[in-house]
Order: sequence, then structure tokens, then C-alpha cells
Amino acid sequence: MAPKPHPAVSAWAALLQVHARLVPELDAELRRSTGLPLSWYDVLLELDGPQRLRMSDLGERVVLSRTRVSRLVTELEAQGLVRRESNPDDGRSAFVSITDRGRERFREAAPHYLSGIERRFGGQLERGELETVAAALTKVLAPADLPDPGPRRTR
Repeated sequence: MAPKPHPAVSAWAALLQVHARLVPELDAELRRSTGLPLSWYDVLLELDGPQRLRMSDLGERVVLSRTRVSRLVTELEAQGLVRRESNPDDGRSAFVSITDRGRERFREAAPHYLSGIERRFGGQLERGELETVAAALTKVLAPADLPDPGPRRTR
């Protein structure tokens, strides 16, 4: 009889499996219904507001490498959905903001995005379960500001 997996390992595996399955499904659905890839939507979501973001901050929010977020911003800029501006205080960085056209496309796509999440994720869980999942994952993110303990030793 195989040993029962550690609860943290089971939870982690389930999180990865849900992410691996649902992200491509949501991406395909959003592309079909709006023509926007999920990665574009995520960038527009972070930029939808009065603020502009530094490229590095945008990359952290959408969890992408600096190279990947730069490529995405270039694609979005070519479609007239975002605007990149030089940072006058730091020649090495740039700001990104959403254009009116970008905001319009984002708002057109939002109902499709939300209904996809509801159908594929939220609709599978009860409200209390969703609140528990959100609270638990938020709790996991909280120690992110703690210093890295360094490499772990393995045998």
C-alpha cells in the first residue's frame, strides 16, 4: 500500500493541475469569443484604471518575465491597446498605460472572462469553499515579502 501523500503536496498538486487545465481552456474560449488571448486580457486587466505602470511592476502583477511582458506590450501597442512612454526619471525603464481602444476591448472581453471563470471554476464550488480557497491562497502569498531563506539542502 502506497503511503498517503502529505496534505501540502496534495494541495499543491491539485493547484498545479487546475491551473494547467483551466488556463488553456480559458485562453481558447476568450480567443474564440473576443479575439483576445488570455495573456493580453491579463495585461489590460492590470492597466484598466487611471494609473500607468512601470514595465517591471506590470511584469510582477501578471507574473511574467521582463522579456515576455515587453513582447506582450509590443504586441498590444501594435494593436493600439496600450501606450508605452519613456520614464523621464530613469532612461532604463518605461511606463505602460491602457488606451481608450484598449479599455473598450477589455470591457467587451470582461463578461466572457468572468463567465468562463464562473463556469469552469467558481461554478464547481460553493460560496464558502471559494472564500476558503481565496483566503488560503492569500495567506500563502502573505510571506512573499520575507527574505529568501536560501537554498534547501536535499539528500
